Amino acid sequence: MPTLDDISSYRIQPNPSDPRLSRVITGVDQHGQPTKTSVIEERPLTIYLNAQEIVTAMTIGDYPEYLAVGFLKNQGMLKPDDVIEMVEYDDELDVVVVRTERESNYEEKLSKKTRTSGCAVGTVFGDMMEGVDQVSLAATPVHTSWIYRLSHLINRTPSL
Repeated sequence: MPTLDDISSYRIQPNPSDPRLSRVITGVDQHGQPTKTSVIEERPLTIYLNAQEIVTAMTIGDYPEYLAVGFLKNQGMLKPDDVIEMVEYDDELDVVVVRTERESNYEEKLSKKTRTSGCAVGTVFGDMMEGVDQVSLAATPVHTSWIYRLSHLINRTPSL
């Protein structure tokens, strides 16, 4: 089991007790008796880059600002040298707007949108693999024991 020191070292800590992430429903147990249980509540989150709508994804609503920035970075829409001026989240509209110094227009990229399945990563864009052959990784060693320790920590961390 991870120690409190391990979990407190997370940059972003999971909070499974956040009441916004789930709701209580009434069901029927194996004996036909009414029972209450907590279920995860998914809701749409629309991500904008500057004035352009990029995607609407189903999420649990946890850390929407980080999810939006991470998604845009993962899809190559935020460049390494981009300066993020502001990230705005509207809880009533379920919208995140990421504003950058650089003007952006991804009309062509958005026309190549592919919907696969699951969470925000269920949408990928056709040119996502462009430039992969030019990536150069540092010769930093990664030890198997590090991967096992990290996997152990993640698997034992409280989450939804």
